[in-house]
Amino acid sequence: MKQIPLAIGPENQASFDNFMPGANGAALAHLMSLGLSAPPVYLWGPGGSGKTHLLQAQAARVQAAGQRVAWFDAQDHQPWEVQPGWSLVVVDRCEMLDEANQRAAFALFEDASLHGVQWLAAGRLPPVDLPIRDDLRTRLAWGHVFALQALPDAETRAVLRREADRRGIFLSDEVMGYLLARFERDLGHLMRLLDRLDRFGLAQGRRITVPLVRQMLADEGVDEGPEA
Repeated sequence: MKQIPLAIGPENQASFDNFMPGANGAALAHLMSLGLSAPPVYLWGPGGSGKTHLLQAQAARVQAAGQRVAWFDAQDHQPWEVQPGWSLVVVDRCEMLDEANQRAAFALFEDASLHGVQWLAAGRLPPVDLPIRDDLRTRLAWGHVFALQALPDAETRAVLRREADRRGIFLSDEVMGYLLARFERDLGHLMRLLDRLDRFGLAQGRRITVPLVRQMLADEGVDEGPEA
């Protein structure tokens, strides 16, 4: 378990304002209206569909109100215990919970319910398909469940453009097309790739172009992959 620190600068922090909803507007609207002690929420969908972004946005909002948040990744070490003063408990990557952490998550859910602590969780699979114990699966399906969808091409490009603009990077249509044609399209992967390109471009003193992308990948020994 780890406490979620507020970001150094608001532009770097996942928030509801910088979430691109696409087809996920219902989940966004529900979380934005969520009050403390509301029924639990479970988000599921493929990688890059925005699950972790929404969890982080809610955690940041609760922290900004001066309340305490606890965040558990499925592979975090135990103990997992509710502590006094918590207002929100988050469990991410539920499909990765091993047997021991399934027991811990179930106990955590029960304690959170008993003490009126808000519960949010996410995973790549709907509760019914999670490879976990039946009682925990039932708890995850008990409240509001939202299926999230990955962004279509045009909105993925808009997110990349917005993040590049925030960093002061010019990202041409040619570069974006190259990235989207040859790499995973989930936003987490693309943001990490943009981080690397930003650092590499600064180190080289060059703007980001397709040849620069290829040079960075060659220097890293990364296979750029065939065009999709």
